[in-house]
Amino acid sequence: QVQLAESGGGLVQPGGSLRLSCAASLSIFRVDAMAWYRQAPGKQREVVAHLTNGGTTNYPDSVKGRFTISRDNAKNTVYLQMNSLKPEDTAVYYCNIREWGRDYWGQGTQVTVSS
Repeated sequence: QVQLAESGGGLVQPGGSLRLSCAASLSIFRVDAMAWYRQAPGKQREVVAHLTNGGTTNYPDSVKGRFTISRDNAKNTVYLQMNSLKPEDTAVYYCNIREWGRDYWGQGTQVTVSS
């Protein structure tokens, strides 16, 4: 059974940075795509970063220029570097990996941006 384990969340002040990690129990070298989503209380889950196997990245306007998704194939780990954090970035962040059309999810990690 595929498992994804996120880490790196926490409390940070506005303007600060965090790096989230997602360690996968499968080889990410040939997966279809990797992504990070977030879900704030009372809101729908939304994608904040997407990375295809070919290396193409996509970000919504709300995080473009502040968030960066990356991968380390040797460690089977996906990262989300978040800079210039804002209170509206507060949410539970989830790692997603798609392989052969099937989605795998982590348990989520809380990110709270507050002074």
